[in-house]
Amino acid sequence: MLSPKLNCLSSEQGHQSISVTYVGTEELAHLEMVGTIVYQLTRNLTQEEIQKQGFDAYFIDHTTGVYPAAASGAPFSAASIAVTGDTLADINEDLAAEQKARVTYDNILRFADDPDVRDPIKFLREREVVHYQRFGEGLRIATDRLDSKNFYAFNPSFD
Repeated sequence: MLSPKLNCLSSEQGHQSISVTYVGTEELAHLEMVGTIVYQLTRNLTQEEIQKQGFDAYFIDHTTGVYPAAASGAPFSAASIAVTGDTLADINEDLAAEQKARVTYDNILRFADDPDVRDPIKFLREREVVHYQRFGEGLRIATDRLDSKNFYAFNPSFD
């Protein structure tokens, strides 16, 4: 179960653990890898290619630098990180985030045909699946422990 002292999810046997810090660091590395792919694909574009591909508005603001934004153009915001402090709510949010990332990678794979793009995206997709599995195990452990103490009436993280 998520513990402020341990800051990780671990099984009763203690041989499986997922550190919150580790996952956060790995997720930032995913962003860096995707950003590197985007940079490599755009760094040598000509002015005509930039305009033809509809990349000109982005280019004016960011050149070929990677600006974290959704495909719709909405910039990344810390508001997208939904943390409540409630163990069950936060683990479910983590599970949803892993699935959303997996779907994004699935969609990229539908459009990409370059193996230098597809291979790292496949790797990142696999990591999202593993994270989803670990958070699922954490949710099961947390739920089992909460069931045993009937903690659903209040927030077990504080009460």
